[in-house]
Amino acid sequence: MIRLKYGNTNTFYIPGHSGGLLVDTDYAGTLHTFYRAIKQNGIGIRDIVYVLATHYHPDHMGLIGDLMSQGVKLLLPDVQRSAVHFSDAIFVRDKLPFTPVNEAQAVVFSCEESRSILSGLGIAGEIISTPSHSEDSISLLLDDGDCFVGDLEPYEYLAAYEENLPLRNDWAHVLAFHPKRIFYAHAPEMVMG
Repeated sequence: MIRLKYGNTNTFYIPGHSGGLLVDTDYAGTLHTFYRAIKQNGIGIRDIVYVLATHYHPDHMGLIGDLMSQGVKLLLPDVQRSAVHFSDAIFVRDKLPFTPVNEAQAVVFSCEESRSILSGLGIAGEIISTPSHSEDSISLLLDDGDCFVGDLEPYEYLAAYEENLPLRNDWAHVLAFHPKRIFYAHAPEMVMG
């Protein structure tokens, strides 16, 4: 796994036997810094077969349309389908260059089907719905113990959210996979003890 930091959001590249998976992108308008980051890490656009957003807020999906126009396929869990264009109006308002996501070209699947989709890349793991941050939020849980949770409220703050049952349920779901490392979009990784 390679962590790419070229803006405000951690982006992760996960190599597989049949190509790589990019988890999250940054804001629209960061394409040139993204190119620089992948080049510095020895990754080419052709190495990225799929892109997956942990959710469709603007700081997580801003480059997906650009990447799709270059042949990268979007993995779109069905729980995210209604949120794909959530950020379009924000990018227009902020006058940022962006390419809208063409969901007709996405690989749409249920979370229950995610293990077989990922195995086609040679990546062992699955995608689960973790909707406490936003209804379209998902987490990627790899069998090697790496877990990518996007903007899920950090586990170490869970006690401060005693009354937040959805957040507690999301963490219970994630912890059932016995993660070894938790990777957040905006915080340092957490090693589980």
